[in-house]
Amino acid sequence: MSLEDQLGVSSIPQRYVLPPSQRPDLHVPISTTLPIIDLSSLNHHSLRPQTIQDIRMACKNNGFFQVYIYIYIYIYIHTYYLNACTFFFFFFWLPARCSRHCLDYSGLHSRYQVKCAHSILRNSTTKCYIKKTEHVYSTWEFLFSFDFSKAHVTSFWIINHGIDQSTINDALEAAKEFFNLPQEEKMRLFSDDVHKPVRYGTSLNQAKDEVYCWRDFIKQYSHPISDWIHMWPSNPPTYKEKMGNYAKAVRLLQMQLTQIIFESLGLNPNYLQEEVNEGSQVLAVNCYPTCPEPDLTLGILPHSDFGSLTILLQTRSGLQIKDKSDGNWVSVPFVEGGLVVQLGDEMEVLSNGQYKSVIHRATVNGEEKRFSIASLHNFGMDTKIVPAPELVDEKNPKAYKEFSFRDFLGYISRHDVSKQRFIDTLKMKPFESRN
Repeated sequence: MSLEDQLGVSSIPQRYVLPPSQRPDLHVPISTTLPIIDLSSLNHHSLRPQTIQDIRMACKNNGFFQVYIYIYIYIYIHTYYLNACTFFFFFFWLPARCSRHCLDYSGLHSRYQVKCAHSILRNSTTKCYIKKTEHVYSTWEFLFSFDFSKAHVTSFWIINHGIDQSTINDALEAAKEFFNLPQEEKMRLFSDDVHKPVRYGTSLNQAKDEVYCWRDFIKQYSHPISDWIHMWPSNPPTYKEKMGNYAKAVRLLQMQLTQIIFESLGLNPNYLQEEVNEGSQVLAVNCYPTCPEPDLTLGILPHSDFGSLTILLQTRSGLQIKDKSDGNWVSVPFVEGGLVVQLGDEMEVLSNGQYKSVIHRATVNGEEKRFSIASLHNFGMDTKIVPAPELVDEKNPKAYKEFSFRDFLGYISRHDVSKQRFIDTLKMKPFESRN
């Protein structure tokens, strides 16, 4: 039975209620350290080394980051205030160091323009005073006319990760249309077999879950797309086209990011190129229905992703990550059309522990359904992943046993992954003594 059958209830069924120690805090602070990586900087000789270093620190300290390719600075003029402007900030949760990088970048590229968009943010509560204007400013004209002393925050940008917005919108529309289908239509794809290339289900693994998660999902193999797309849902009629276009676009981004991450480790960007090219991609399309008691359950229990990279698209906030410094949970800010990149267990092993996979969970809410599309990337079903020989020496001995995606699937089919992460079974004593 899917969660769609539970809609309208005033309390959640007992099988979804978590023990008190595992229940979420829905009011945890928003992360103020989510790094944002400017991929376009890689094309500038003077900026590339710092960008590679930023990626290295993001992978090492956080295990996740957000990507964008172009910077635009916008002024949103509030028409109801004679000398006041209302600004829309996506950058308010970044550290001061990144703020300075943003300003430096803007100064280096004066061709970027400040664009007026006065009708967009009439409900914003962040008001900053500036000279009255009706025209487009250049970047430096804007910076010199803006009174930063009266601003609640001093950083401002909107991100674009390079995947066309219409492709993103189509994929989310296809997801919503699928989960709105009659239950009998969706159940044609139902399976508890984690090895099936296309399957619909609820929770995580109903056969093993002691407590169910508050989510429905469809998982589908997506690369090579020609091998799998015929198994995808035929209804809604446009599902294959819309979701397929997104799958292909996000895979191109994944391949670029993988090369950059390898380079940040000091490896050749084309390291494991054949394995990357032939690796698998799984789209996990999730629906988190409205929940009458969101403080008692979770959409997904705490876990780390198995693969190399996960690229996440979502319709509203709900993702929480465990802070590595203190073990507390923080919420990842939602950005319209933004993509969050998370390192998986494969990358932790390949880096010999230099980089860590990120532990995360999904919360639910009582206001509206939330949808997400996680593109999970692996090096191949039977590819044996081991620490890169270049990263193993006397000072840094091999810290993990070898494994494959097939090994992982076998593990989750036999074990409750909420009790022990798969990667913890791979750690060797030298790693444990180092940490």
